[in-house]
Amino acid sequence: MNASSRTRLTRRRRRPFRALLIIFLLIWAALAIYQANKPLPQGFSVEGPLRPANDLAILIDQTYVSAAGEQVSEQEIFDEIFRLIEQARQLVVVDMFLFNEFASENSYRPLTEQLTSALLKAQNRNTDIQVLLITDPFNHLYGGLEAAHLQQLSEAGVQVISTDVNRLPASNPLWSGFWQLCCSLIGNSTEGGWLPNPVGDGKVTLRTYLRLLNFRANHRKTLVVDQGDDWVGLVTSANPHDASSQHTNSAIRFSGPAALDLLETERAVLAMSGRSVGASWPEPPAAPATSPADAVQVLTEGAIQTALLDMIETANPGNRLDIEVFYLSSRQIIDALIEAHGRGALVRVLLDPNRDAFGRKKIGIPNRQAAWDLHKEGIEVRWCHTEGEQCHRKWVRRDGPEGQAELIVGSANFTRRNLDNLNLETSVRVVSQQGHPAIDTARSQFEQAWMNADGKQYSLPYKAFADHSQLKYVLYRVMEATGMSSF
Repeated sequence: MNASSRTRLTRRRRRPFRALLIIFLLIWAALAIYQANKPLPQGFSVEGPLRPANDLAILIDQTYVSAAGEQVSEQEIFDEIFRLIEQARQLVVVDMFLFNEFASENSYRPLTEQLTSALLKAQNRNTDIQVLLITDPFNHLYGGLEAAHLQQLSEAGVQVISTDVNRLPASNPLWSGFWQLCCSLIGNSTEGGWLPNPVGDGKVTLRTYLRLLNFRANHRKTLVVDQGDDWVGLVTSANPHDASSQHTNSAIRFSGPAALDLLETERAVLAMSGRSVGASWPEPPAAPATSPADAVQVLTEGAIQTALLDMIETANPGNRLDIEVFYLSSRQIIDALIEAHGRGALVRVLLDPNRDAFGRKKIGIPNRQAAWDLHKEGIEVRWCHTEGEQCHRKWVRRDGPEGQAELIVGSANFTRRNLDNLNLETSVRVVSQQGHPAIDTARSQFEQAWMNADGKQYSLPYKAFADHSQLKYVLYRVMEATGMSSF
């Protein structure tokens, strides 16, 4: 056979492989597009009505460096969560993202054990009480790990619901399209692991890693309980996660119809995960005909982004915007802040430096790159002074020139993944006056951190973590746009 014949034969042999490769790539692309664009199930991206702000309070966890150079942690959030669970007699519904003891060697507080104990006591105290724990499958590494505390709760009668995050749109569509094609149906197992646990001790399967890279999450942090003849809701940025126990966080507590709005949003998570609650759960009343002077509003998923953008885009001269957030990467939010500053609004941004993650060092993406964008436009930026813990709040407050005030606080970071109908999130909007105690608490807490009051060190100037690397900036923009990141 001459050379020309061998070349033609080789080309003919390659054609089937090329055709198969093209078919594979087309299917991969189609699955990626579908996964990225499939809608949220019913009952999500909720903009609740403006309700009376009954029993409204802001709760604070704050870690700082004292004037003597010692690290100090002051905490309120989980003390209040445990109090509310202890007094409940009819219903306890907890939805928490991180609920585990991973990376807990140097934890400040054993929050996983404490919440487990509180739920067990509630379940055992009253045979008529209904106790539900909704959580993210990350806490058992997507079926790759036996979570002893979740098993203990389930065996005691607590209803433990692992959120069916596969129903959510893909925030990392390039990977999720491939995962749907190659391995979404093979399940997982706690046996036969040979790879290191990415967040703790022991071994896990390759299937755990393959599922983890989808980055889908129920990132909510909520509580609803009965209290006497009323209902109480609490929304926070804090997790019952031992390694997170020293983080700086915030929470908001409220009662009345808004708490039932919050409960209704959790009914949707149960339905998505194939669980129902029957007719025993109370339903929220009809929306009031007029908005109360002091109002609270439950927001989930994309409705949080809508409210944030509305707050920022309507900020004009005489308005002040104060933002403190763990992750800031959303281009819509960053652009809106720059435009508000350009209109004459006073904008201050306090960010986590993104250098610590449970004993591991990070390189500052995305906050240092987002801060660079803001700094170049003249917006004031400071960094939380962290010493291993994280500045984990997610809140923004606007004060108006005529005494009006607005606050958004909750679980949602200001990122594409957290705001664009991808993760499950819950935040709360407060509309009131600047003299309202909850607004004053939020304002005084921010001022204290911004000004380093009383000789305590809460924050550092922009130059402390300024990073003007073009390479990291490009990496941030690619990660934010594609979803190939954990933020």
